[in-house]
Amino acid sequence: MATLLDPEARGRVILVGAGPGDPGLLTMKAVKALGEADVVVHDGLIDDGVFEYVRSDAQRINVAKKRDRHTLPQEAINALIVAHVKTGAIVVRLKGGDPFVFGRGGEEVEAVRAAGLRVDVIPGVSAALGCAAEAMLPLTHRDWSSAVSFVAGTCKGLAEQSWSGLAGHGRTLVIYMGVTCARAIADKLMLEGVSPGIAVAVLERGTLPGSRAMRTLLADLGDLVERENVLSPAILVIGEVVLLSDAENKLVSLAKQAEAVGITT
Repeated sequence: MATLLDPEARGRVILVGAGPGDPGLLTMKAVKALGEADVVVHDGLIDDGVFEYVRSDAQRINVAKKRDRHTLPQEAINALIVAHVKTGAIVVRLKGGDPFVFGRGGEEVEAVRAAGLRVDVIPGVSAALGCAAEAMLPLTHRDWSSAVSFVAGTCKGLAEQSWSGLAGHGRTLVIYMGVTCARAIADKLMLEGVSPGIAVAVLERGTLPGSRAMRTLLADLGDLVERENVLSPAILVIGEVVLLSDAENKLVSLAKQAEAVGITT
């Protein structure tokens, strides 16, 4: 019986989650798949250390996406993957984080299946989990948060999205791709009733060299992103769990920030 990584089972695609950046967070299955691949179609935000597990003779194709500029539209990426699989190649579609968490993995699976080809998925450590762990920030906690939600914070369609009830007492909200729209996101949440004094963490380049974990209040989020020149990749974590790491010092710091912006925590 052929296994997932059977080199005799040709003509298939494996979606592989590369995790948030640190190559040490790759799963064992991911490492094996990279070593078997004939073609690796990869995102732009993949650490160079991950490629050390790719065969030297494998073809590497960068389909990096940046804000408002895609090297290839998603439909073209789908077609590229299918074309290589039809040659009999083992194609690894290497994606940052987890393929099924804001990674368009579902669309790529549909495209491969529609072509009548085999596809498998190897999950990865999602950015929210990896970055929060590095910052010692639990997304749930028996005493602080019994629910966590993940949303995409892209500017397009932001006003039409309803996040009501996702942030507040006993809840944690994690926002991907929200740095550019951080000020608009803060305004949106406050208009929806979230306290301006709720704690927020900005986790930049989590698990990678130069990573930063910054804490502030929701009312100060837009200003913090500007004055600290925060750049993608970064995620936003909103909720009381932000206070759990180094709680005493952080509470003092946040209290001072609250006084500065004229709100009560």
